[in-house]
Amino acid sequence: MHALDFSPLFRSTVGFDRLSKMLESNLSADQGLSYPPYNIVKVDDDNYRITMAVAGFADGDIDITAKENQLIVTGNATQRDENKDVTFLHRGIAERAFERRFQLADHIRVTGAGLDNGLLSIELVREIPETMKPRKIDIKAGAGKTLDQNSGDKKAS
Repeated sequence: MHALDFSPLFRSTVGFDRLSKMLESNLSADQGLSYPPYNIVKVDDDNYRITMAVAGFADGDIDITAKENQLIVTGNATQRDENKDVTFLHRGIAERAFERRFQLADHIRVTGAGLDNGLLSIELVREIPETMKPRKIDIKAGAGKTLDQNSGDKKAS
């Protein structure tokens, strides 16, 4: 496999070192990892959904944890009582333990999760704090002259 060099992308940026480490670690970590399959859908500008195919898992078998810009989904299928005396001729539903990690951008919050027909849906929303949203600055007429006169007075003192 070819190694990708992201250094040209980060030559003119400051503070994006976490992004480069995340890209490099995800490229190496995801090779050969395909269970369970999942989709990531952008519902609208600020809402996302992760859907995972977890056939054979009950809601008590799955744990979802969000911490430090990371979403961790783990599954441990418990042995069902009805499967103890069963001889499988073919077992295509894996029901094997898994751990899936997703890197979340800043201000992404998990709002809920549901399990329906073997599909786990995790709802996410981007909530930008008011202090980080763009705001309009009013321009006052004559304010510049007052500021210049005040600064001139300070220089003269």
